[in-house]
Amino acid sequence: MVTRSEIDYEAVFRASQAPSMLLTADFVVLAVNDACLELAGRSPQDVLGRNLFDVFPPNPVAPQDAEQQGARMLRNSLEQVVTTRRRDFMPLQRYDIEAAGRPGVFEERYWSTVNTPVLGPHGEVRWIVLSSEEVTDFVRALRRSGAGGEQDSLALQLQTLNDQLRRAHREQRETTSALREAIERQRRLVSDASHDLRNPITGLLTELEVALSEPGIDLQRILRKLLRDAERLNDIVADLLDLARLDSEAHEDEQLIDLAEFVSEELDRRTPRATVLTRLDPQVYVRASAIRLARLLGNLMTNAERHTHTKIEVVVTADPPDAVLEVLDDGPGIPPEDRERVFERRYRREEARVRDPGGSGLGLSIAREIAQEHGGRLYVAEHHGGARLVLRLPLAGERCCGDDAAERRP
Repeated sequence: MVTRSEIDYEAVFRASQAPSMLLTADFVVLAVNDACLELAGRSPQDVLGRNLFDVFPPNPVAPQDAEQQGARMLRNSLEQVVTTRRRDFMPLQRYDIEAAGRPGVFEERYWSTVNTPVLGPHGEVRWIVLSSEEVTDFVRALRRSGAGGEQDSLALQLQTLNDQLRRAHREQRETTSALREAIERQRRLVSDASHDLRNPITGLLTELEVALSEPGIDLQRILRKLLRDAERLNDIVADLLDLARLDSEAHEDEQLIDLAEFVSEELDRRTPRATVLTRLDPQVYVRASAIRLARLLGNLMTNAERHTHTKIEVVVTADPPDAVLEVLDDGPGIPPEDRERVFERRYRREEARVRDPGGSGLGLSIAREIAQEHGGRLYVAEHHGGARLVLRLPLAGERCCGDDAAERRP
């Protein structure tokens, strides 16, 4: 059995029947196989260490426009490989070869070329393998059958077919990737659901067993405990449903919302768990889903209530081109190293787990995804004496393009 370490890859490359070259990321020839040298009538000294486009100039017998187009297509393909770090299949190319023993006489040849990246240890494109297969006989067979018509028409039809196949391949790859992402999202959702529902359900079952097994137990205390567990279950289910909607990219209809009026109404619906102070500038309009925006605000308020000592402040202002909603508390604050991590799904700081052991760690993650869904952003800003979460959404209406857009608050 031949092991990987016993394979002489250089010998395999050199012996390949397909003309091939190994290029740097800036298209300098590092290696060339025997088939390519023989076909081009060059020696290694003529090729190695030189730029590909100096060694192989545009097709010497093609019209000038076709020359430029062929060279441009090859360069674009190589640049695309460097940018995307993915293999690129080029459209059919005509590149004539000088006949052996007949200087100045060129034979018409057609090629199918594939450019393949070789990645380095950090994912960068280290080399490019350029490999060509000759399809001249195929083109001639089509021409003899009358399928292609004139030479230029045949080449154009084959290039069109090649482009269609490339697009179909790319669409298939993108569809496969999207399906994999959807499956992974569903897997994460199931994992989140099973993990987050287990503790409250276990608590409910335990309390019910105690209530049934112990005579004379305080049923009011048990019912209050069961109610809290049921509320926790309701909150977790709501979080998971939100995640499912976000992951499936389902969007409700958006509408024009006066942010100050909206925040005031939403705060009136809540049962305050701390003193809430507001500073709400009027006529700050955004275009958003009222249901999604209410969920975002609710998650910010729940987070602030969980951590505050005495008070919460809610601020709405216009900072063109953004509408700004801030929720501030006077709790322990969020250290700089955690200001991005708190938006990760399921991440909870130690202090948060102590204050609320039953939390799901999904609230801020959902809030940020809703903000991004509406073209905005949610982040933790600097604040002395607590936490400051800032939501920025694009302004809608007359205030979206004010003269004061040059200055923006952090």
